[in-house]
Amino acid sequence: MGLANLLDPEYLIATFGLIGIVAIVFAESGLFFGFFLPGDSLLFTAGVLAAADKLNFALLLPLVFVAAVAGDQVGYLFGSRAGAALYRRPDSRFFRKEHLEKAHAFYVRRGPSTIVLARFIPFIRTFAPIVAGAARMPYRTFVAFNVIGGFLWAVGVTSAGFALGNAIPDIDKYLLPIIGVIVFVSILPMIVEARRHRKAKRAEAGDPR
Repeated sequence: MGLANLLDPEYLIATFGLIGIVAIVFAESGLFFGFFLPGDSLLFTAGVLAAADKLNFALLLPLVFVAAVAGDQVGYLFGSRAGAALYRRPDSRFFRKEHLEKAHAFYVRRGPSTIVLARFIPFIRTFAPIVAGAARMPYRTFVAFNVIGGFLWAVGVTSAGFALGNAIPDIDKYLLPIIGVIVFVSILPMIVEARRHRKAKRAEAGDPR
């Protein structure tokens, strides 16, 4: 199975079914090597397929919610134990320090609400709970925001796919362009943030552009 297959929600669901969906949501939520997995598009596609009776929606929703919350919990515990050592870890195929640093910067600006907001931003989503653990966010605070974020993301995105699947007949035929839109929307905040960062750098350097 190549990288292209790992990024294809339809392939992943067809191959691994409900267990695969749960495992991927868990991994992408808080295991640093899961940052490249297709969380948003996977959940949305699962909702669409559930509307077509290809997945059990009543079982899907609670399972993805629990997986999302549990993944973040593991990420937090890993961050609290690894701490500063994680920032010294060299880059590898399954780890990019730049993603960790971006998540840390996001955490500094947003505080505890990062745990909710980061759910909807690829890469940041995976590393936010790790950063929260490393930064020693109070555990009760983390759990509260984790549950809220996990519900809004896992249940919300899956339910959106289910609702659209019920509203538009044969929508599964148009999944590819829909997934493309979802991916674009999910990375849009990162694009905006990158542009803002470049503008701030130019301003510091005295470049008026």
